[in-house]
Amino acid sequence: MRSCNLCIVLSLTAAVYCLPVSQVTVQDESFAESYLKNFFNLTEETGPTIRRGISPVSKKLSEMQRFFGLQITGTLTADTLEMMKKARCGVPDTNVASFSTFRNSPKWEKNRLTYRIENYTPDMSTSEVDDSIEKALQVWAKVTPLRFTRIYSGTADIMISFGPRSHGDYYPFDGPDGTLAHAFAPAPGIGGDAHFDEDETFTFRSNTGYVLFMVAAHEFGHSLGLSHSNDPGALMYPVYTYRNPDTFVLPRDDVNGIQSLYGPNPDKDPVQPGPEPPTTPDACDSTMVLDAITTLRGEMFFFKNSFFWRRSPQRNIQQSLITNFWPNAPINIDAAYESQSDKIFLFKGRRVWAFSGYNLVRGYPKELSSFGLPRRLRKIDAALYDVESGKTLFFVGSSYYSYDEAKQTMDQGFPKRLNRTFYGLKGKVTAAFQYKGYTYINRGQDMLEYNLRTGRLLRVLRNSYFLPCTNS
Repeated sequence: MRSCNLCIVLSLTAAVYCLPVSQVTVQDESFAESYLKNFFNLTEETGPTIRRGISPVSKKLSEMQRFFGLQITGTLTADTLEMMKKARCGVPDTNVASFSTFRNSPKWEKNRLTYRIENYTPDMSTSEVDDSIEKALQVWAKVTPLRFTRIYSGTADIMISFGPRSHGDYYPFDGPDGTLAHAFAPAPGIGGDAHFDEDETFTFRSNTGYVLFMVAAHEFGHSLGLSHSNDPGALMYPVYTYRNPDTFVLPRDDVNGIQSLYGPNPDKDPVQPGPEPPTTPDACDSTMVLDAITTLRGEMFFFKNSFFWRRSPQRNIQQSLITNFWPNAPINIDAAYESQSDKIFLFKGRRVWAFSGYNLVRGYPKELSSFGLPRRLRKIDAALYDVESGKTLFFVGSSYYSYDEAKQTMDQGFPKRLNRTFYGLKGKVTAAFQYKGYTYINRGQDMLEYNLRTGRLLRVLRNSYFLPCTNS
């Protein structure tokens, strides 16, 4: 059998909170070694395994940690094991970079490609499958000269099929809740073909299964010559991500990748060019203003656009899409806070979402007024829960409200002016949270550290104080 570039996209399992390193077991170590063999080319060595104190496993662990933006220790940390246990694509992640292409950059030497849908999944109607496949291909056509024509018989450039287990290509699927699909890089024969695991549940729009549009769009990236990206916002990131097909716009990293192979779309309307490709926020951007900050079960979450950074107690930081963690959550939020019951509340516009773990609490989203806030309010600017008093503060303009979590009522005498409680605080609050007994108020690119009991201003910091730049 000739060699080929194969991608296997795995299902997205729920993320887990970081475990203490002491809970890493012998089984975990065995699992980690297998992971490194599959995805980072860890090989058995017959000669000496240690050179200058660095073993092959340690070296590959460092490579893996670098790729996923983890703290580079060369050891099996809890954060590293957590990342390994997330379901993912089967293509090795050997390129520590943004977008990447397959070895020797295979591509189609023509811009007009054909595709054929050989069979259908019973999970969806025929029209839903047709629509999902067509729109997934158009994701790439919108930004390149590539044009796709469907044929109904014969051999197409991209043959699309659904099948379980062994399905004729020597790369069997593994049943429910495993691999979702795989695709082959451009080449004669099987090159470009995309296969979807029939044992999975594919959906048209619902996030309770796997949205066929999202899976197919990723796979067709491989069919056209793209490998994986380490940009967590990219379509070609090695993990399945739910996004709304009706509002999906191909991220900038993927646009750069596919245009490196085929160039831009010559038919793009210069007057109405369409939505700008989203760019993944960069913690090294000194001008960035965060949307919200909160703690959650000892970790810190920093929100920006569709993303958040997650900072563990060990100060390890991971970046992820909000919908990877909370599929039913809004993006571009206004505020967030963790309640005394370990629920997290996310605010956007006039509505609030509550989550317990990863699940939307029954009855949510609700209106802001459910907290007793005035019905005229269109949004809040920030929120924080004060552990000592049991009160949640809602920041609106130059004032704030106080909400009693135990009584679930708004305190009397509010709103109050910010500077009555927070000395020297002027201007709009952009984020607020408490950490280790101190209160932090973000004001644009600055972060003010307060003692809430006295109202004393202790320090003025950059808003990235807890979110260090990984490039520095």
